Amino acid sequence: MLNEKDKNIALKILGLTVGVFILAFFLIDGGEKTLDDIVKDINPITVKHNGVPVEIDPPDLTKILPEISSYPPQVNSITPSYIEIFSSTEKAGSGTDGWLTEVARDFNDAKIKINGTQVSVKLRGIPSGEGADYITSGKYLPDIYTPSNELWGEMIISRGAKAELVQERLVGNVGGILISKSKREELEEKYGEVNITTVIDAVTNDELQMGYTNPFASSTGLNFLTSILQSFDGENPLSAEAEAGFKGFQKNIRVVAYTTLQLREMVKSGALDAFILEYQTYINEPEIRSYEFIPFGVRHDNPVYEIGELSAEKRRILNEFIKFSQQEKYQTLATKYGFNSFNEYNPSSRPLKGDVIIQAQNLWKIIKDSAPICAVFVADVSGSMDGEPLNNLKRSLIESQKYIGSNNLIGLISYSDDVHIDLPISRFDLKNRSLFAGAVYDFRAGGNTATFDGIAVAMKMLEEQRALNPQLELRIFVLSDGETNRGHSLKDIRGLVEESGIPIYTIGYNANIEALNEISLINEAASINADTEDVVYKLANFFNAML
Repeated sequence: MLNEKDKNIALKILGLTVGVFILAFFLIDGGEKTLDDIVKDINPITVKHNGVPVEIDPPDLTKILPEISSYPPQVNSITPSYIEIFSSTEKAGSGTDGWLTEVARDFNDAKIKINGTQVSVKLRGIPSGEGADYITSGKYLPDIYTPSNELWGEMIISRGAKAELVQERLVGNVGGILISKSKREELEEKYGEVNITTVIDAVTNDELQMGYTNPFASSTGLNFLTSILQSFDGENPLSAEAEAGFKGFQKNIRVVAYTTLQLREMVKSGALDAFILEYQTYINEPEIRSYEFIPFGVRHDNPVYEIGELSAEKRRILNEFIKFSQQEKYQTLATKYGFNSFNEYNPSSRPLKGDVIIQAQNLWKIIKDSAPICAVFVADVSGSMDGEPLNNLKRSLIESQKYIGSNNLIGLISYSDDVHIDLPISRFDLKNRSLFAGAVYDFRAGGNTATFDGIAVAMKMLEEQRALNPQLELRIFVLSDGETNRGHSLKDIRGLVEESGIPIYTIGYNANIEALNEISLINEAASINADTEDVVYKLANFFNAML
């Protein structure tokens, strides 16, 4: 028989043993699960679909461009006699981006008359590239087009639009490279003066982590592309020498971003030493003012183009409006809003014709697509996507898949309560493009939303491909309304996503954009709000840049 003291000692030993056993159990079984463990729990189902006929030619712009009502006027005309203006958004928005908006309102309020008849203007803020697409496709023609720079004007003329440059400068601006102070000092020590040429050399030599924006959609991105090519061959930016130089530069580029916001997020995380931006935006963003601004390329002086054959009356309205905008009052306002700086800057490169700019874009696409890309689309088909959101998702995938290069490796997943592998990762040739479209047509909405289960399965598929080819660039595209109510949580897989480094681009349909943006920010990808009108156009441009 144990005495009382021995009993107490025995109980303590037993309690300690049980405690150690429980702790060991939780450390072994309750720690963070591996990706294999999570996917095994999910148990995805492979589903076979029949292929359908697909078009491989790029879609007709008149079909994918949204109706012009998607861009309601910032300023409405107030008289029967008026001109309609398409303007780039950095000057036709609001606040410090609303210079031309204020000029147009004041012009209408001034009740200016021509031959005794009061006149006015209608102003729409539309990104320069999209405005060019409206004009060249004939989907909608304004009277006046004022993009950020002359590159877009040259391109619409080259594509057959009847357009005439009537004012070289409405308000001054420049594009620039933003570079951290420490990196600039480092480059100055090695190269001397820091300019676009030395920046290009530093990127080519893998001494500078840099990103830029899509040259098919961004004015500064387009300017940067043409400037790079001209830096390698000033006489012929499409020469073999220029192409070889650009290949060497591009292989060390960290990201070609769909949006400037994506670049800013990468800068905040410390992933980039340098990126590109217009000066007017730079000067109005305190959080990036610590970066030093180096102007490059053609000026962004907001030229004015007459579109089509304007009547004599419309030409007089235009002349009056230009004269009105050039008053000291409005040029002073422009300076306050960040325009009209770097007036002494003159580009060293010569202007390019529109056909050369178009060929430069095509060359960029070819060189960018030479890097092997492996991507999985993860589509939300839960009950909350029923109706318009799923219809828009299906339409946008069917139309915009035409912009995905055939040499890419593409997979497709759909999810609700369960995760379905609708197309295993495979080269996106005509056969698999047909199967991809057939699977999308078969999507039906219902059930709960296991978003992170879908992402985990996509990661597993991509990791298997990376094991076969470590050179692959891996990407995930999640198309969802952002609501998750089943399966694993973001907390469960965040560490695995960070460790993988796979960027997760999110595309929201009537979505909780904040929830989707949180996913994308993990590895500095973009999040797109795909509204019901311009989702196809947005994704066409997006996939053109990413795939």
